[in-house]
Amino acid sequence: MSHILVVEDEKDLAEGIAFNLRNAGYHVTLAPDGEQALDLLRHNTYDLVLLDLMLPGMDGLAVTEEARKAGIYSPIVMLTAKGHAEDVVRGLNAGADDYVTKPFDIDQLMARVRGFLRRQVWGRAGGGGAAAAGAGGAPAQPLLSFGKCWVNFTTYRALGADGSELELSAKEAKIMQVFAAREGAVITRGTLLQEVWGLPATFETRTVENFILRLRKYFEVTPSSPRHIVSVRGIGYRFER
Repeated sequence: MSHILVVEDEKDLAEGIAFNLRNAGYHVTLAPDGEQALDLLRHNTYDLVLLDLMLPGMDGLAVTEEARKAGIYSPIVMLTAKGHAEDVVRGLNAGADDYVTKPFDIDQLMARVRGFLRRQVWGRAGGGGAAAAGAGGAPAQPLLSFGKCWVNFTTYRALGADGSELELSAKEAKIMQVFAAREGAVITRGTLLQEVWGLPATFETRTVENFILRLRKYFEVTPSSPRHIVSVRGIGYRFER
């Protein structure tokens, strides 16, 4: 049973979301503000967090930033007002994995939740379409080895360039799956936005660049002079073993 944390200060909306999630078979915990949400995240593991951006006190952006700083990588879907593209950008840059715009139809939200959790399962199994497919459409191997590093797509565990083990977030692992599936090929920033975040290729955000910088810190001996995740100026990136 997937455990979902719903962080929403509008009581009726929070209870409505929780009611539908529980009817669908999910275990749900509610938090009315950012401080309580962060405390829950520090002491529990959630399969998904639905986090409202506008909260009293500590807002959703601050919760996300603090959670990621603390090494908490539960997937976070930000709930943000419709049309506020800058909020989406800020949320993704802070470490959110996805977003849903308000107002939303509850059936659409439930479909997004099911799809997101399903992709999580596929990702951990090393499957999930083109991003995890190898040459000729064959399934990607569950373990990617390059240099002194490796990534296990089943457990999301990885070995960094400094010899320490770490746990990748869902998006970090997905990026590495895209790289593994297209080793040596140039992958555009737009392709990563589409396949990893489900965003339009033209979406204006620094999210891709920020995640690439993070992955280089993990896997490059000298992040400023990368050997494995190489920039192709004006186009995107190329992955080399």
